[in-house]
Amino acid sequence: MSESKVVCEVCPHHCAIPEGGKGKCRARGTRNGKNVPLLYGIVSSLALDPIEKKPLRRFYPGTFILSVGSFGCNLNCPFCQNWEISMSDGSEYLRDRASHTLAPDVLVDMAEKLRNRGNIGVAFTYNEPTICHEYILDTAPLLREKGLKTVLVTNGCAEDEIATRLLPHVDALNIDLKSFDAEVYRKTLGGDLETVKRFIERASTQCHVELTTLIVPGLNDSEAEMRALTDWVASLAGGEKIPLHITRFFPRYRMTDRAATERETVLRLTEIAGEKLKFVYPGNM
Repeated sequence: MSESKVVCEVCPHHCAIPEGGKGKCRARGTRNGKNVPLLYGIVSSLALDPIEKKPLRRFYPGTFILSVGSFGCNLNCPFCQNWEISMSDGSEYLRDRASHTLAPDVLVDMAEKLRNRGNIGVAFTYNEPTICHEYILDTAPLLREKGLKTVLVTNGCAEDEIATRLLPHVDALNIDLKSFDAEVYRKTLGGDLETVKRFIERASTQCHVELTTLIVPGLNDSEAEMRALTDWVASLAGGEKIPLHITRFFPRYRMTDRAATERETVLRLTEIAGEKLKFVYPGNM
């Protein structure tokens, strides 16, 4: 008799997970016949960051935001900058869960106490936040009650139902648009470009949205791809005003076989993007 499995509907992988197992993201699994977040409230990283570090350049510039991250990601980018946590299942923290968990109300209290240091809210970042959207949904309304902001830094690879549930509670997002090539998303990143595009389009009608594209030599650094990407962004309602951060790759994780992106490449692609978009920012320079 085959073992029964529960299909996770959070992202396009639609992992069929057996009882006691985990999905590709390492953060969701099947327990007691239900798909659940395994790392709810588990915090791997916590810092008060300048809002520009998210990066958000046109959302309350000059302020700070309490940034919180957990473990896991539903993509498998070979150039991941935070791979130590995004590619982990957090098992070492789960062994002492109580010491590493922040309940939503505790996190909100921390954010409120940091107002005197310029804090405007909480950013769910460092790893992929949508894979534990339940934690965000429990925290964001409490933040809003206190007049604090909810920010997501996300890869946008979440199904429409997750966007429907999350976006009304979110004030701003930085969404990675990692490539404009569907095959790169599928074969290299383990994601789905069309899902990301739908997420961006929906978010841009409800929240403040900024985009980030990390330029990796030989992967997504062509002028033609940048023109296609910015043509699409500009075609969205108000898309010409969506800020785009074009950032420089440095060898990391499983992509140490190539040099850092040339500064001149980033500047040239920034210039091309500026033909269609009003706000384009080179980063990691």
